[in-house]
Amino acid sequence: MNTAVINIKTDPKLKKALKEVARELGLPVGTIINAYLRELVRERRVVFSAPPSLNQRTKRLLEGIDRDIRNKKNADGPFSPEEATGYLDRI
Repeated sequence: MNTAVINIKTDPKLKKALKEVARELGLPVGTIINAYLRELVRERRVVFSAPPSLNQRTKRLLEGIDRDIRNKKNADGPFSPEEATGYLDRI
């Protein structure tokens, strides 16, 4: 396969983050960039999106909630669903 070199300038923090994501995915950076370039040529559009991800604090909170639910601890509030809705409507 013939190859060509593309030189780009980017923020050093972005480059570091890209390398980390590539490492997590187990792919070389060049493979990821080539996949995006092929998609751009094929689709003739650029999509800017990222899947939402939870920060560590939120993950810990959700794990604690899941643990409480499994242990039937703190799973019931002081309100029935109707009472809770009524309360929220009043505030």
